[in-house]
Amino acid sequence: MRKSEISRSTSETKIKLSLNLDGTGKSAVDTGVGFLDHMLELFSRHGKFDLDVTCKGDTHVDFHHSVEDIGICLGDAFSQALGDARGICRYSDVTLPMDEALVLCAVDVSGRSYLSLDIELPDRAVGTMDTELFEEFLQAFVRKAGVTLHLRMLEGKNAHHILEACFKALARTLRAAVKIDNEFSDEIPSTKGVLV
Repeated sequence: MRKSEISRSTSETKIKLSLNLDGTGKSAVDTGVGFLDHMLELFSRHGKFDLDVTCKGDTHVDFHHSVEDIGICLGDAFSQALGDARGICRYSDVTLPMDEALVLCAVDVSGRSYLSLDIELPDRAVGTMDTELFEEFLQAFVRKAGVTLHLRMLEGKNAHHILEACFKALARTLRAAVKIDNEFSDEIPSTKGVLV
């Protein structure tokens, strides 16, 4: 099983996170940020990743530190659980609808971090979470996970629907990309023989 556990403690946040890439989609999430909890639960379910997260953060300041640091921890956990990424499919893409929203997501689990984000959110906040923190979360995740991620909004008017489509699309794309390709189960998916 490809599993990892992360503990991270700073003056701003205290986070414990466990991830199983070969799970069933079970989650226990308590970040102190309600909308992020909802998105991580969707991520777990649609990726079939088992995910436990607790965060005690300085939310009296705002949610920035908690959201970014959870992205860091999830990226670290993803990278650790993958190990050398032997046998994975590596690439995947999904176009996912959520009511009026339509999102394209493509990933390369390459060891190289890159985020290309073309999402226009019509509202400054969903619930009590600033929508600008979505990019902070993704930037932190790809930096630590070593993933190239492209997200494009093709249609959308409702910020909740757009973000939900993004998290579901990311989960399903990562699920397909980290799936073991039985034809190449003992190979690193790169002509270099190593990712990065």
